[in-house]
Amino acid sequence: MSDLAPALQRWYGEHARDLPWRRPGFGAWGTLVSEFMLQQTPVARVIPHLEAWLERWPTPAALAAEPPAEAVRQWANLGYPRRALWLHRAAVQIRDVHGGVVPRAVDDLLALSGIGDYTARAVAVFAYGDHHPVVDTNTRRVLARAIGGRAQPGAPSRRDLADMAAILPDDIAAAAVVNAATMELGATVCTARSPRCEVCPLAEQCRWRELEYPDTGDTRKRQARYEGSDRQARGAVLRMLRDTAPSPVPLAALLAEWPDPHQRDRAIDSLIADGLAEASDGVIHLPRT
Repeated sequence: MSDLAPALQRWYGEHARDLPWRRPGFGAWGTLVSEFMLQQTPVARVIPHLEAWLERWPTPAALAAEPPAEAVRQWANLGYPRRALWLHRAAVQIRDVHGGVVPRAVDDLLALSGIGDYTARAVAVFAYGDHHPVVDTNTRRVLARAIGGRAQPGAPSRRDLADMAAILPDDIAAAAVVNAATMELGATVCTARSPRCEVCPLAEQCRWRELEYPDTGDTRKRQARYEGSDRQARGAVLRMLRDTAPSPVPLAALLAEWPDPHQRDRAIDSLIADGLAEASDGVIHLPRT
């Protein structure tokens, strides 16, 4: 076991945020939904959406019984709306393949729509108490600095899971705490742009600090400006479809005043290609099947 684990456990016991998915009895379905929502979305934005979602659909079967359009509508302004479709498809799979119970095995979780290495292991560890490494962007940054001496992590790889596994205690409960603590540290202290090294529990063990914070480069992909982008046009189209659902919208009337009609058309085409909208007979609407 790495020497990082005891410090992480102590720090987490004193500084962990009180978040819904960390409370006893939250359940595997709630954990799964929260992990979908937390992908590339700040915690503060997720919490009210999560609570509303689970109040409306407290089980996978409840969501699976609704058309996918309702999942897209409920997703509202969380961003990256394909996650809503993936979550709906996962709910259908859980109902039809797993008897309505979120599976426990990582391989079974990975077989669900929209679930990758991180989400599968997060559910297995935080909902079911199994022993696995859980690695998200925050985890990778903490490991890159504390162990690798790098300012930022490189591209994600299978090596990340091995690096996290190397610092986990053998005890299952303690390992879950270290997984959560490493993510929490990256989210609140060892941040990408303004790390607060003066309050970091790993400061005395951090390789990056020992090397006097070398600038080892940053290969993180930068997102293009939102204002005026195709993403903005997509969001505007989808918002109009949500606001008018279940009624379809004539294609000719959909964002008719958008300043760039070619961009508007690209947005419509991309939403249809992603399964977030359906068009026929001159009208467009949210997905019904």
